[in-house]
Amino acid sequence: MVQLPRQASESEVDNIKEVEIYTDGACSGNPGPGGYGTILKYGSHEKELSGAFANTTNNRMELMAVIKGLESLKEPCRVTVYSDSKYIVDAMNKGWVARWRARGWMRSEKQPAKNADLWERIWQLASVHQVRWVWVKGHAENEYNNRCDKLAVEAMKKGPRLRDELPAGSE
Repeated sequence: MVQLPRQASESEVDNIKEVEIYTDGACSGNPGPGGYGTILKYGSHEKELSGAFANTTNNRMELMAVIKGLESLKEPCRVTVYSDSKYIVDAMNKGWVARWRARGWMRSEKQPAKNADLWERIWQLASVHQVRWVWVKGHAENEYNNRCDKLAVEAMKKGPRLRDELPAGSE
């Protein structure tokens, strides 16, 4: 049986804040220097986050954008994560991550799941919240996705860049 992240109780749902998180990652070379951009929206409040890594991959930066957004929440929330990464949205919505995790981070008997270290972080963070995963077309008309892309690219270019310990099988 595949275990899904915990859902909030009814009493938590009554007073739960609704937050939107927009995310994007960028990488120059794959692997190469990369950056992430995240925007959190709560009512009329917005918060922008970004960071850079010296040697990483685009998928890892997409995942890191989600992690940084979820990490910044101080209490359980109803969250909608918007990402232009089908890798992230499909993996969460189609239950791939739950199956990989149930199999010890294996996609099949002989294929380890890529970026398992970051997926585990997302799993743990998402289990505190009610999360809905929504795909948006990248580099299109979504103002927040475009801003996240700009944040990610600027962070990647400016630095400072942290070191990303690329595990074997990172993608």
